[in-house]
Amino acid sequence: MSGGDWKELFNAACEGDLALVQYHAKNGVDVNYAHPEFLSTPLVACILAGQEAVAHHLLDHGANPRLHSEFDGMTPVEAARHVGMASVLGRLARLGIEPPPPEAPRRRGLGQWLARWLSVPG
Repeated sequence: MSGGDWKELFNAACEGDLALVQYHAKNGVDVNYAHPEFLSTPLVACILAGQEAVAHHLLDHGANPRLHSEFDGMTPVEAARHVGMASVLGRLARLGIEPPPPEAPRRRGLGQWLARWLSVPG
């Protein structure tokens, strides 16, 4: 696999160019690779870009449905929930992958306390 082929696959996935994604997947480009310049997986990136057909194709061709995308800070199921991609959420659920519960509201931490303290006239 060459880096250029992966970059072309990644861009095609984000743009919804299914034919080009199919070509690269058929020719052995690793659909689970996260290039060091991008730190993002094609599956999470295409989900966040709203490319539903591409997401299904990548899942059909070996994309790991549990693989965390470092740049995006989420897994495919978290990305699908974030953009409301119901068909991908349903498919991942059928694979046994459920989204984690939404985060609970966070308590004020040291950062908020320090910001308030620094703003006090004194």
